Amino acid sequence: MFRLKIERPIVFFDLETTGTNIRTDRIVEISAVKIMPDGSREIKTRRVNPDRAIPPEATSIHGIKDSDVENEPKFKAMASSIFRFMENCDFAGYNIQNFDLPLLAEEFRRAGLNFTTEGRKILDVQTIFHRREPRNLSAAYRFFCGKDLVNAHSAEADVLATIEILEGQFNKYGDLPENLDELHVLCCNRKPEWIDSTGKFKWQGDVAVVGFGKNDGTPLKEISVNNPDFLRWMINASFPSDAVDIAKRALTGRFPEKQGVNQK
Repeated sequence: MFRLKIERPIVFFDLETTGTNIRTDRIVEISAVKIMPDGSREIKTRRVNPDRAIPPEATSIHGIKDSDVENEPKFKAMASSIFRFMENCDFAGYNIQNFDLPLLAEEFRRAGLNFTTEGRKILDVQTIFHRREPRNLSAAYRFFCGKDLVNAHSAEADVLATIEILEGQFNKYGDLPENLDELHVLCCNRKPEWIDSTGKFKWQGDVAVVGFGKNDGTPLKEISVNNPDFLRWMINASFPSDAVDIAKRALTGRFPEKQGVNQK
């Protein structure tokens, strides 16, 4: 039974996309569940032709390939129908405030529709999760060790608590590897498409591209010719040294080479 008390319809929705850039990436699948005040619901799920290649790294997450959407309509063709489905509704989802809603708004804008969340209530399940289950050291100590952390934020108390937490994790998760090499792999946050350690440059297929900001997804070779000031700005700003080195080399016509790929 749906326990949320609502006075008008609420739409829970999720997007699968070509990437994570709100301004430039496109929807490849949208699913929306409209729940009415009486508890009845209507579900709409559609694949979308993004009118561009789906990067392999995106396919590895949602499993949708170019061939899966080549015969599907583009978003513009279905925009009016989706717009009407969501009209006069509130919104809910997981991380929709940071990603799904702004990206959907961009798609509607390109389709010539003025989509706005003004006057609508927004329920983000991720926000509830993070507020009720904090992920700081004190919360981890309480969860894994069953104790309150005294003198939190003193270096010695924090590091000793961290050791206790790891022991508690071994006790709680029987399948957690005790081999440091395996734990290193488990804890590595570096994404496979990153060229440098923080993803300021990344692979898009076999092409080195910018990995952040308004130039996200722009080929590095193109940036070096059409917008070299961007690379000069990176060199003089506070970026990690490996990203700065890539920018410096690009300005001299030297670009990253993906292992096993013949560069032209």
